[in-house]
Amino acid sequence: MRAIDWPLTLFLIAAFISFVLSVVLWFFFDKDSGLFVGLWVPSILALAATLRSRS
Repeated sequence: MRAIDWPLTLFLIAAFISFVLSVVLWFFFDKDSGLFVGLWVPSILALAATLRSRS
């Protein structure tokens, strides 16, 4: 059985939470805030890819 890659898992969870938060903001509160938080998703995933490629 393969071990869980915890750093990658945490980055994916953070990206998913950011995505869900952006959808909630977009539909229920302010569309501009939803767009801003939605931009965090590719930033979090790019940071994860960068850190994984360095190690």
